[in-house]
Parts: sequence; structure tokens; C-alpha cells
Amino acid sequence: MEGAIRLFAGEFSSSTLTVPDGDDRNAAWVVTPSGGFCRQVFIAGALVEVREQGGFISFRIADPTGGFDCIAGGNNTPLAESVRTIPLPSFVSVSGRAQLYRRDGKPVVTIRPEHVQVIDRRTRDQWVITTARATLRRLEAMHAALKGNCPDDRIRQAVTHYTQTPEKLDGLAGLVEDALASVRPVEESAAAATADPRDTIMEYLRTKSGPRGTSVEDILGMARANGIPQEAALAAIESLIVDDECYQPQKGFVKPL
Repeated sequence: MEGAIRLFAGEFSSSTLTVPDGDDRNAAWVVTPSGGFCRQVFIAGALVEVREQGGFISFRIADPTGGFDCIAGGNNTPLAESVRTIPLPSFVSVSGRAQLYRRDGKPVVTIRPEHVQVIDRRTRDQWVITTARATLRRLEAMHAALKGNCPDDRIRQAVTHYTQTPEKLDGLAGLVEDALASVRPVEESAAAATADPRDTIMEYLRTKSGPRGTSVEDILGMARANGIPQEAALAAIESLIVDDECYQPQKGFVKPL
């Protein structure tokens, strides 16, 4: 049975290479900058947006490094029904198939979801830790390939395609470091909060909201930049909605009342 690859959105979104499987019955591999050969993937993060159009349901999952775009066909499938019932924002895990195609000559990467499950913050944090370890193992193999010490043809192929250098690999290691910075003990997160996240988010909403409001993904990005953990930002958004300080004009967006 094929194992699922764990990777961060910041890396997956930079993928530009596909490699045929050798068996026409199988999908091509999506090859990531750290040398991950992906078909089946396992991701986790905050469900921040859901859209339906033309018989497809799409949704976006935000992790500490960026966002995954998930697209599934069939509005009446059990998966679509499940996604519709999940409140925004919520932590979820997703297993599915990695896909890469080209639009106007530019590579676009998406995930075709096969299973979506609501999870708690602790499970999301554990995914971050496990994914960080997997990414660092791949980076070690890439460093070995740069030194000529890697017998794996697939890793060497990834090094060549992405013209990897020690500096580029250090950049990917920095992405891992940023992701791990989001994993904090609850006590540490509470002690680190010097201001009420609700106040920070409301001020951002008042100054940045457009006709549709402000996307949850943008709010989470602002929160990260201000040292607010993602779980605290999600809780603050939910609290503001419950207290009628703001509302959701459409899925994935928040607007002050």
C-alpha cells in the first residue's frame, strides 16, 4: 500500500515537477522541492474557505506556512456533505491525491480530497511536528545528493530540476522552523499574549474589511505576524461571531457589525 506524504503548504505550493509512474494506470508523481514524491498526501490545518461552483466543491486549508487548495467533484457526495457541515474556521485533517496541472503555462498544484476529519489543536500541532521531521529527513537526502553521496535517482532528479543549492535547502529548513514556532504549550501561549486577540482582530477587521469583509486566511496571516498563535486567533474569531461583534457574510469571510 502506498504511504501518504506529509508536507507543508509552503513547499507544496512551490512544486513544478511531475514524473510518470511507469504504469499508465497510475497517476504521475508530484515532486516537491525537498524531494518528496507525492501521490497520496496527508495534511492538516484550519479550514478557512469553502466554495461550490459548476458541480465542484473546493476548500482551502491553512497551515503555518501557507494554504492548500482542495478540489472535489460532485456536490452530492458524502465528502461534500461532510465539508458543508464543518463550521469555519475549524481544524481538520485531509487525506487525498496530489495533482499538478498547468494553467496559461503556469503550474497549479491542488489536492483531490478523499477524506476530511475535524481535529483538535493538539492533533494539528502533532501533525506539524511529524511533518517537520519528515521534511528534514528529505532535506538531509538532498544535501547528501549535492555532495554526490545519494544513490537515489529520484532525489538526484529533484535536485537537478529545482537547481537546488545549500542556500535553497536552508530556505526550506527555515520554513520548517517557522512551522514549529506555531506549536506552543497552552500555558506558554497564554503567557505570551500581551493583548487580547479579539481586540487585535477587531481593529484589523475595521480597517481592512471590503464589501465581502475580510478572509479568514488573511486574518490568520495578520495574527501570525503579530505573534498570535493560530489556535488563539481561531478561538477569537469564533468568540467575536458568537458575541455578535462580527458576522460571516459568506463562507470563509468575516465582517464587523
